Order: sequence, then C-alpha cells, then structure tokens
Amino acid sequence: MRYLIRYIYLVLVAVLICACGSHSVPKPFGFFYIAIPDTAYQPLSSYYTADGNRPCADFPYDFALSKNAQVILRTDSGEHYWMNIHYPTLNADIHCSYKPVQGNLRQLTDDAMGFVYKHASQASAIPERAYENPEKHVYGVLFDLQGNTASSAQFFVTDSTHHFFRASIYCNCKPNADSLAPIYEYLQQDVIRIVETLEWK
Repeated sequence: MRYLIRYIYLVLVAVLICACGSHSVPKPFGFFYIAIPDTAYQPLSSYYTADGNRPCADFPYDFALSKNAQVILRTDSGEHYWMNIHYPTLNADIHCSYKPVQGNLRQLTDDAMGFVYKHASQASAIPERAYENPEKHVYGVLFDLQGNTASSAQFFVTDSTHHFFRASIYCNCKPNADSLAPIYEYLQQDVIRIVETLEWK
C-alpha cells in the first residue's frame, strides 16, 4: 500500500512539472522594417564617381538623379548611354536604356510595350499614365505594374524624332508587393522625378 501511494505521488508530481511548461504561441505574420532614406537630387550630368570622373557628362539626355543612388554604366550591351541607377541601401536598380530614333519610333515603342506586358501574367493591373512636356519635347507613358511582378514600374519617353529613353524598376530579391511596398513607392517617386526633369541635350 505504501508503494502504491508513493507511485501515485510521483506520477502526480511528474504531471504537475510537465503541466507548468510554457506553451508556444505562433507569432503574427509581419515584414522587416525598411528604412527609407531622405532624398536630395543632382543633375545626372554632374554625377561624380568615387575616382572623380563624370561618366554621364556627354550623355544625350539629363535628369535629376537621387544622391542616394550610384550610376553603373552598362557596356556589356554594346549600346551607348545605357546604365543602371543602383540604390545600395535598398538593393534595387532602375535599368535605363537609350536608342536614337532613326525612322523606327513605332518599333521602339512596340518593343517598350512588349517589355511591360511580359509581366502581365503576374500583374493584377497595369495602369498607364501619359506624360508630355512640349517645351522640352518630352512625351511618354508611365506604367505602374501592380502585384507580385519582377518590375514594379516602367516608362519610356521620346521627342519622336531623335531620342528614345526607356527605364524599369527592379528589386534584387523575390518579388512581394506587400513587403516591398515602401521601396516601390520610393522608387516610383524617383521615376516620376526622372520623367518630369528629363531633357534632351
């Protein structure tokens, strides 16, 4: 009888010890905080690299460039005046390309639209916004690619006779519109600033 009481006592103690443990509670789903830097601008033509060069001084276009960005020239394409505007703190780029218009404006426009609508299968919507500045001879279209697309915004501008400039935003990570929303918003404001300040040289 004494052994039975001891046995029951030990079982009760073991149950009480196990019952006092903490239960794991799943944490709510969330995203990392992304610090968005303050922005100041400078002309692309006055941008200096670390070695003191001005690689964009002779480009046929100019616009306001964020001081948070770096210019990386794209010489691998074999084209002139192509570059990436790189944002090191955001791990994102604006890919920029330039083509002279040589009686091929329709083809250049169709190609630009084709690049936009390659993302249509992943986009929830692609609203377009027309832009024109007759004083500077700048006319174009800005595309807002909504949803989990690789590129969140693209645009092209032209003077219809000599110049054609196209750009697209890319974050260097898996696309997730919710978690990357602050970066997309920041970069889209920079893209709008580029379009509004762009002028031909």
